[in-house]
Amino acid sequence: MNKPLTLILASLCVPLLLFGQPSERTPQPDATDYVFRFVPGKDMFYVPWGGNAASLEALLSAVSGYMEPLRNGERYICVSSYGATANDTLTSARMAYLRCQRVKSELILRGDIAESMFVTDRAIVAPYDGLRNVVVVTFPASVEQVAAIAGEEAAARVEAYNREISGEAEAERLAAERAEQAARERAETERLAAERGAREKAERLAAEQSARERAEAERLAAERARAGETACPTAEAKPYCLALRTNLLQWATLTPNIGLEWRIDPNWSVQANAAYTYWSWSSGDRRYSVLDLSPEVRRYLGATRRGYIGLMGQFGNFNYKFSQTGKQGDFYGVGIVGGYQLPVGRCLTLDFGAGIGYVHADYDKYRRIAGYNVRSGSGTKNYFGLNRLTVGLVWTFGGNKGGHK
Repeated sequence: MNKPLTLILASLCVPLLLFGQPSERTPQPDATDYVFRFVPGKDMFYVPWGGNAASLEALLSAVSGYMEPLRNGERYICVSSYGATANDTLTSARMAYLRCQRVKSELILRGDIAESMFVTDRAIVAPYDGLRNVVVVTFPASVEQVAAIAGEEAAARVEAYNREISGEAEAERLAAERAEQAARERAETERLAAERGAREKAERLAAEQSARERAEAERLAAERARAGETACPTAEAKPYCLALRTNLLQWATLTPNIGLEWRIDPNWSVQANAAYTYWSWSSGDRRYSVLDLSPEVRRYLGATRRGYIGLMGQFGNFNYKFSQTGKQGDFYGVGIVGGYQLPVGRCLTLDFGAGIGYVHADYDKYRRIAGYNVRSGSGTKNYFGLNRLTVGLVWTFGGNKGGHK
């Protein structure tokens, strides 16, 4: 073989000896892992070799859409070395470090990327998916990777950004608003329940107080009834069906009298009154005799039915002689009465009344001669004015149907 041909073959073989032959297996990285191959024992990064150019272009394209979050520390690029082999001058760890730096430098030069946007992992001895002497760039770096390399503060920024772009932040805000609204509604419900409870308690206490007062009033009323202190309520007359009555003013004139009243209903009654007296003195020469029959119809008034008005009639006879001439005859009359009843005991009532009306009397005049009445003339008397004055004592008995209040 001639010398020039040998030199040409040697020049062609040197790169193969230095860099090795490209692997027939070119793995297709997933959406976040970008694989860059290195010649075994070499730390230099050859872009055109082993599919590195395609991976670099894909990575730069992916990164270009996230420059703002990368600058803000909300996204990171993770660089890791897998299965680095040593050479005569470099250990495997030093080899891994240099290879990572070479890849980062290429990205910084081509993509306007800063060192602060990277997180560099420790050297990983194990191969990546069966591949050795590779640097794997992960973008975007996971929260776990950022936390392990750059710290929790940087990981918190990344996690917040992830939530924001995924809608979690908005969902959390809405959830917080809903929770706050629920808390307000719960507080309002509790407030209303507390007010309702306080109101119900106040009503219950008022009802209990009213019940105690009513029970005390009933107890006192029962004690008064037992002691006979009051027969009828202080503000009411006792209901009755029948009543016996007498006029105390007629007794003052030495005229016994009695009356009977029948209460037809709570408002109406009828009564009949009778008065009779007979007195004589001076051996019969002086006398005073009256028979007075008086029917009456009454209408009781007001809520308590104590006041009344009515119509009365009068008829009877009389015989009186206070001087030499006596008068003996009959009378009749009509009138209007009115008055008021005042309860004073269990069955006793005072009746104060008066009446005005008309009275007509026909009489004979006589003298007393030798023990006999001798007629000496006649006369007639008509009177209009006060014809009834009553201070009556009424004894009631029997329940009144409908009541006399």
